[in-house]
Amino acid sequence: MIHPRLRRYLPLASCVAVLLFSRAIGLAQEEGGDAKPAGGESIFDTIKNGGPLIMLIWCAIIGTSITMVTFIIQNIMSLRKNKLAPPPLIAALQQTILNGNYQEAWETCNANKNYLANVLKAGLSRLGRGKEAVEDAVAEHGLREATMLRTRNSYLSVIGVVSPMIGLLGTVIGMMGAFRVLAGSGISDPRALSGKIGEVLLATASGLFIAIPAFVSYYVFRNVSQMCIVHADDVVNSLLMDIPFDELSGVQVGENFNAGVDQGMSGGARKVSMALTTACPICNGAVTPGVNPCPHCGSTLDWQS
Repeated sequence: MIHPRLRRYLPLASCVAVLLFSRAIGLAQEEGGDAKPAGGESIFDTIKNGGPLIMLIWCAIIGTSITMVTFIIQNIMSLRKNKLAPPPLIAALQQTILNGNYQEAWETCNANKNYLANVLKAGLSRLGRGKEAVEDAVAEHGLREATMLRTRNSYLSVIGVVSPMIGLLGTVIGMMGAFRVLAGSGISDPRALSGKIGEVLLATASGLFIAIPAFVSYYVFRNVSQMCIVHADDVVNSLLMDIPFDELSGVQVGENFNAGVDQGMSGGARKVSMALTTACPICNGAVTPGVNPCPHCGSTLDWQS
């Protein structure tokens, strides 16, 4: 089953893979000159006449090349700093958290699906449990998101290992057929025999043609993903740096939002002096005396005259 996010890249990947594969075969034909096996068969005819097993192996080689190109395109599109931590999202979260609108910041993260939003959302969900709980949540979900990114990239390494083996399998099976022909007719036509051997070696060449860019892409994207993850983690830590965790004890941010108004207060309201303060005791946001509820966190305030 192909991941839904990868399906949109399949048409482009298929075109690129077919072009590269056709070019590889064209180069092999140019190297071989005009030599053709007995009967004047082309390489595609040889594959077609090689039997179900040979055709299955070549389908696997073509499918592997399409998969490799798909993952390369997907990594190019997703492994960027602006994708993991979009600047507009960073600016919006900075302003929201600076104003003490932690529930609004959680809702913003919930509406966005990227590394920064997912990790910060987990930290904000434990805001009322203290700084240590928030840091643990950020570390836990950061590791989870990073593992998902690295897992997608690790498939390129798998392709780099498997594709030469598929090509070698095709070569071995083809060589077995060539030697059966040799055992039956001898070496009366060495030119045809050498051409047959050259064509079955094309399977190994095709496997290596897939493996080399797969390995190179894997190591390149591994380093790129690490740099992007470090950048996104720095952004998350900077957003959480100035949050007054001690003042937010008991606050629950998330789907079951609770501003902590029931802790130690009768009637569910926080007492606030009209003359001495214009800061919400829950989120520390600026509040105009007399305004109810708090425009930042939604807490009910009981203003004293």
